[in-house]
Amino acid sequence: MNGLSIIVSDTLSLAPLSQAWFVFCNKRRDKLKVLFWDTNGFWLYYRRLEQGRFQLPKQTDEHTARGIEQRQLQWLLSGLPVSNQTRHSTLSGLSEMMILPA
Repeated sequence: MNGLSIIVSDTLSLAPLSQAWFVFCNKRRDKLKVLFWDTNGFWLYYRRLEQGRFQLPKQTDEHTARGIEQRQLQWLLSGLPVSNQTRHSTLSGLSEMMILPA
């Protein structure tokens, strides 16, 4: 955890104690680590695939952070491509939601 938080602060120039989740992947793309700060300590999630590879977005510079949405993180952890072009666009401007009986 300490090493990952140093990478976040020194290499990426980001704040490891922020609300962001930092996702790291190995070169073989079969292991992910997710680091994030919660109240008074770090959480570290680790995921290893027995088959297949994580489908990460193309990255031109490995020392640059790239933001993804929460649903894209869910896709990534499920083995789906993050750059899924068939997703629904996010709705905005909705003030309330109503559920009507069928």
